[in-house]
Amino acid sequence: MADKLKNWKNIPIGGKITKAGNAAEYNTGSWRTFKPEKNEKKCINCLFCWIYCPDSSIKVEDGKMVGFDYEHCKGCGICASVCPVKCIDMKKEEK
Repeated sequence: MADKLKNWKNIPIGGKITKAGNAAEYNTGSWRTFKPEKNEKKCINCLFCWIYCPDSSIKVEDGKMVGFDYEHCKGCGICASVCPVKCIDMKKEEK
């Protein structure tokens, strides 16, 4: 049992995110199993994906969805599930 715990580290509740606004400092995209991919031809730029994304991982420029911030996207799939035209597909992450 001790061998399994040799790399154990105590961290504060919430991990390293200990103050408001510092979550952007930590790249969490490596947790992903699936990643969102956008079908440009289907997208109507309703920005529902941007509104609902819990990680602020939807990139928007000039009122249009232009891509994903894969360094912070955890692959939850909320963006794909709220898209009214189903232009976002969740694809298996390839490392």
